[in-house]
Amino acid sequence: MTNVPTQRVKQVRRAVHGVLLLDKPLGLSSNDALQKAKWLLRAVKAGHTGTLDPLATGLLPLCFGAGTKFSQVSLDADKAYEATLFLGLTTTTGDAEGEVLDRNEAAALAVTREQIEAACTQFTGPIDQVPPMYSALKHEGRPLYEYARAGIHIERPSRRVTIHSIDIKDWQAERLTLTLAVRCSKGTYIRTLAEDIGRVLGCGASLSALRRTGSGPLHVDQAISLDALAALTEIEREALLRPPDSLLADWPELRLDSAEAARFLTGLRRRLNADQSDEDQAHVRVYGPAAHEFLGSAHITNGELIADRLLSPQEVESLLRSESGFLESVV
Repeated sequence: MTNVPTQRVKQVRRAVHGVLLLDKPLGLSSNDALQKAKWLLRAVKAGHTGTLDPLATGLLPLCFGAGTKFSQVSLDADKAYEATLFLGLTTTTGDAEGEVLDRNEAAALAVTREQIEAACTQFTGPIDQVPPMYSALKHEGRPLYEYARAGIHIERPSRRVTIHSIDIKDWQAERLTLTLAVRCSKGTYIRTLAEDIGRVLGCGASLSALRRTGSGPLHVDQAISLDALAALTEIEREALLRPPDSLLADWPELRLDSAEAARFLTGLRRRLNADQSDEDQAHVRVYGPAAHEFLGSAHITNGELIADRLLSPQEVESLLRSESGFLESVV
């Protein structure tokens, strides 16, 4: 149980800007985790960047204030997971929450590592995946899990996702547990992947544990638990906030002088010099002349810089002050 104060106490909210890397605990929804962190920081505005089921743990980037402008970047980013499969067991939900549909321990005990490697290879690369009925995906305005709980089956079209890699991290044949390290595109259902691998192995499988270890350039090793966050002072909590551009850390960088930066923040397009960029780019993070002076995101088309998401001058100034505090805290 996470020892975070209740949210019934009236508090004065404030403008907080940045990104908090949270290690979501088991049994808590992503929104509940967000609300607890928001309460601890007394933040006015906050949002998370991709739902983790209550049975899943791990990296949950939380965006505050100006950081929420770039939350879509993290939503669209590739993800990394550690998934533990229980072989020989299938359930209604594809994980430990569901009712048991079938047990086939004899077939699971006969599975070899070579068969597992072959099955993982079969699901590496672009694949078509049918979303599970027990998911938050909506049909006619209602999440699919509501239909599933009512015993109503909805036909779901398959979706193209990409599994970049599947590596065997641990295989305990006698315990029928298999832990895989998976890197994949957004929208990938690891429960469905577990079921598909079990089907190919001929014994069935369900997901017994799931931990998100990465999202884009961010890693769970950089994250803090709710209990640890609650134990800090408010100043220490705020010092943990990373700047919004941490979500864009793997994008190309473009730096502008003072005049160019002022023009960019108005949203006006401008033609770049050849030494700034000589090719089109779908994504760039844009900075002013000062160190860590993040201005926003943009793209380059036909040599022209076109703003996508902009910070206000006030947000730029606030983040520069916050960044100075963050750098001092980690030195």
